[in-house]
Amino acid sequence: MQNMQKISFLLVVLFSLGVQATVRLPKVFNDNMVLQRNKSIPVWGWAAPHEKIQLRFKGQIKTTQADANGKWAVKLAPEKEGGPYELVVKGKNEIKLTNVLVGEVWICSGQSNMAFTVNEVIRAKEEISKATNPLIRHFTVARAVSSLPKEEVKGGEWKECTTATVGDFSAVGYFFAKAVYEKTKIPIGLITTAWGGTVVETWTSREAFENSDDFKGMIADMPRVDLDSIAAIFIASTSKRVEQLQGNPIDFKNENQFKNTDFDDATWPGINEPEVWESQALGEFDGVVWLRKTIELPPNCSSKAAALDLGKIDDEDSTYINGIAVGQNANWDAQRHYIIPAGILKAGKNVIAIRVVDNGGGGGMYSEASEVKLSIDQTVIPLNGSWKYQVAAIKSEVGPNSYPSLLFNAMVNPLIPYSFQGVLWYQGESNASRAFQYKKAFPLLIQDWRNKWRQDNFPFYFVQLSSFNEANGNSNNGSTWAELRESQTQTLALPNTGMCVTTDVGNPVDIHPTNKQEVGKRLAAIALQQLYGQGLVSSGPIFKSMDSQGNQMVLSFDAIGRGLKTSDKYGAVKGFELAGEDHVFQYATAFIKDNKVIVFSDKVLRPITVRFGWADDASDCNLYNEEGFPAIPFRTDSWKTLTENATYKIMK
Repeated sequence: MQNMQKISFLLVVLFSLGVQATVRLPKVFNDNMVLQRNKSIPVWGWAAPHEKIQLRFKGQIKTTQADANGKWAVKLAPEKEGGPYELVVKGKNEIKLTNVLVGEVWICSGQSNMAFTVNEVIRAKEEISKATNPLIRHFTVARAVSSLPKEEVKGGEWKECTTATVGDFSAVGYFFAKAVYEKTKIPIGLITTAWGGTVVETWTSREAFENSDDFKGMIADMPRVDLDSIAAIFIASTSKRVEQLQGNPIDFKNENQFKNTDFDDATWPGINEPEVWESQALGEFDGVVWLRKTIELPPNCSSKAAALDLGKIDDEDSTYINGIAVGQNANWDAQRHYIIPAGILKAGKNVIAIRVVDNGGGGGMYSEASEVKLSIDQTVIPLNGSWKYQVAAIKSEVGPNSYPSLLFNAMVNPLIPYSFQGVLWYQGESNASRAFQYKKAFPLLIQDWRNKWRQDNFPFYFVQLSSFNEANGNSNNGSTWAELRESQTQTLALPNTGMCVTTDVGNPVDIHPTNKQEVGKRLAAIALQQLYGQGLVSSGPIFKSMDSQGNQMVLSFDAIGRGLKTSDKYGAVKGFELAGEDHVFQYATAFIKDNKVIVFSDKVLRPITVRFGWADDASDCNLYNEEGFPAIPFRTDSWKTLTENATYKIMK
């Protein structure tokens, strides 16, 4: 019995010592990490209240003491690039981080095209096979949302660049780092904090909105509560909005009837397909929606086998014809092509019903209108246009776009004050429907991050939207993507910013173009020229001025490098349009002469304005400088655009 008491006492003592061993670091500090060179190096963490802490790094020894809440912070003196080194933090316990480098740290942020990995790029196997470079490191911030600022990321791990690990790196970040390293030989660390389908407002802090004359009214409606409370508010407000919109209560109990031919959908509202819900009245919404379309078939088309094409559906679908299941797919990026056996279709009324589950992002069909069709022998029946819809369920979790600042709180704030060189940003697709407001929202984010880190005007380089034919947008029917590109271009007015143009390396039918190699190289060219003093030009031609000469417009450009050129072997420059007083744009003929572009059209005798690349899909544009950088899309008019009145609103 006495021995048992001794053992129990020892266990209590050991347990008490374990409890006291409380020194810990943020998750972004671990083996293989990269610390920023030539700047003071903040190191921080938590310990027992008033616990004494010692840091040792590369001959430096720093001491501090945790405050009453157990928080502590130290700034190491700047160091030159090099390594590997050890970082030792000692309190009652000791933490030893190994294989630590000092070099250049870049934060890679935005939505899915930044999260897009090396595994997914063109020639991925070839790129991975030659990707061993232990002086390039990568840290992926685990996805998380929070209604209040967090001190710690949900998870993440620094990894050396090897053939086994590089496939999971941000592709844009990796190819940027690869190009910069080849020129500088400086170790590079990438911290990727990105989430697909997200809007710029979720990456911006609440304080930034509160201090902005343009947004303080909006943020006043944002409750200061924890995530569970905000989830309840979100579900209630979303349900109310959806029920008012569709004129019916959300009815998940009877949704099994929605596929049936005899179900009466007369009271259901309409929605345009293919077009994502976020750009329509349904707006920001995740959950289950039923789509129904009734078509009439003549007798010669009935009882035959057919093919149903629905393009891509975000995210999951279960598809029925006349109440019979004909296909399902849970891959948001897959083309839906379903074979309809003979006997399902019939003469007269036929009902196509689709149960769509949207887990986040756009929602609904997104493809070319011509890809949504029913084919019976040689007969093709278009299915694009108005569909009936009904919401059957609202996703119970709060998503990253449910309210502003959710991703800043959970995926950016915990990184502050980690020292870094600059930011690489690829985002904007989800803000295209509010492109005009992006002129204020995007610069606000940049200033917000600079204010939060207190690192002066650190470099902020971003990718302009690529080419993607989201809604057949052009100059005559309007283009939200062209408007968003314009907002991005105007953001270059902020100091120490740079923009990578990618209209020529996009994919008109895929919002995720796979040539991320060129995107990374062009971002690297900006850094090499602006930051590292290498290269004379890092941008394509930038519109400077216009001179009207009869029915011709003579355009001058900056950033022409060694001169203007076109990729067309016959010298034709594509992508230009002209309009006169009637505001009707016509495709124009253009050619290069004396490093200027001459533009004219026989259909516009008195042109007053020029546009270049003003379309969702601007992949035809082929004006470059001799260095190979594409010209920035532009317009010379200030005529009203589609998104001027679209603003971000918080659901109450």
